[in-house]
Amino acid sequence: MNILILMCDQLRGDVFDEGHVCQTPHLDRLADRGLRFTRAYTPNAVCSPARASLMTGRLPHAHGVLTVTHTVDDDQCNLRRLPHWAQQLEAAGYRTGYFGKWHVERSRQLDRFGWQQFACEGTEALKAADAEISDHPWSLQWHLDQPAGYQSERFYGAVDAPPAQRRVGSRVRLAQNFIDAATGEAQPWCCVVSLQEPHDPFVCGTEALAAYDIDSIPLPASIDDDLTGRPGIYRKAAKVWAHMTPRQHREAATCYYASISEIDALFGSMVDRLDAAGQLEDTLVVLTSDHGELLGAHGLYCKNFTAAEEVYRIPMTIAGPGVASGQTCDGRVGLHELGPTLLKLAGCAPMETHGDSHSFDELLVTPEQTSDWQRGYAEYFGGRMLLTQRVVWDGDWKFVFNGFDEDELYDLRTDPHEMTNRINDPTCRDQVESLCRQMWTKCRESGDASLLNSQYPILRVAPVGPEF
Repeated sequence: MNILILMCDQLRGDVFDEGHVCQTPHLDRLADRGLRFTRAYTPNAVCSPARASLMTGRLPHAHGVLTVTHTVDDDQCNLRRLPHWAQQLEAAGYRTGYFGKWHVERSRQLDRFGWQQFACEGTEALKAADAEISDHPWSLQWHLDQPAGYQSERFYGAVDAPPAQRRVGSRVRLAQNFIDAATGEAQPWCCVVSLQEPHDPFVCGTEALAAYDIDSIPLPASIDDDLTGRPGIYRKAAKVWAHMTPRQHREAATCYYASISEIDALFGSMVDRLDAAGQLEDTLVVLTSDHGELLGAHGLYCKNFTAAEEVYRIPMTIAGPGVASGQTCDGRVGLHELGPTLLKLAGCAPMETHGDSHSFDELLVTPEQTSDWQRGYAEYFGGRMLLTQRVVWDGDWKFVFNGFDEDELYDLRTDPHEMTNRINDPTCRDQVESLCRQMWTKCRESGDASLLNSQYPILRVAPVGPEF
């Protein structure tokens, strides 16, 4: 079978929930003929670590990319020599192509990792595509200029140009050209189209913006959260956006949603073209993202200083041969588990992940059998400012170990917006200990040596230790 991966940057998983205001008719149709995971998550809510985990099936501490590569020295956050799933596809005879944002490591020599044809940041192919893009006037824009002393930067806006005339369209064209050539041959193919959008600054076209009523866009239920009982850095970060008006919050959200609607149309056109070419029934189509976006939740935007569901929950829709159609699955599956799953479905040799990830192919056939898929695990090491965080999910419970401040515990069933930290609730002591034990078990099994060896007296800040 062929494989088409539709990849976004900073796309929330909840925009595809039933009744959400975001307009995604084409991707909703994809879900109707496939399976949508409602509790998919990223192993790290920052671009480079998450993308490196996607490619290797390993957790960040194992592959070595702990933060975005362009913010550190050249000898930091380098991708270790590990197998990548695209190499396995190539060895099995696949024609492979990758187009758009890479951000996995610095070399940008994607042929080293199994991608035979590619165009990513810094390559001549992408420079040539970008040279065709011209500037257009803005119909709406708002700049973030707080606090004093920081640069004023556009945070959201609408430009008078359709997506075909902007960066988002050029990436799709490159991928489409690859697919058009590949579909004329008997060789199976795998193509990734990786968009920067809807990452901040939230930019959309004026026409897409007009499809939404800004004043009717709902604000997040947690937008006025004062973050009492949460780490102090959350409250410190929230001051950046404290001066925004309700109208500005709605404009930001609308530009974000309108950008997604443009992506929806572009991705939909790719799927329709496959269908017209008679290739769709033989193609596994995957929609996902590296991580989510706060979009005003808890008074915050972007990601980094929080372990909120808005940044860890990602979209994961899969449709194609052998996949249950028109269903949802509440099993917890990670972005880093997509590679092992694709290899299993394609009949390729597996890659060694040392238990960091497992194929979830069984859920694609029996999505209701999720009893063994209730747990999830993520790592965070900071971005530009270093800190230690581990996130553990088990059923409806979520535990966040904050090595720098107060830990967090939430019951996502009764508190889906994570407004009440129950870490010090005496009735929740069993949940805290159980989830913390799971953290230590994962550290031990995955070789997270740094955290596992925090036996030094002043570092004993977890609720229970690794020998509990």
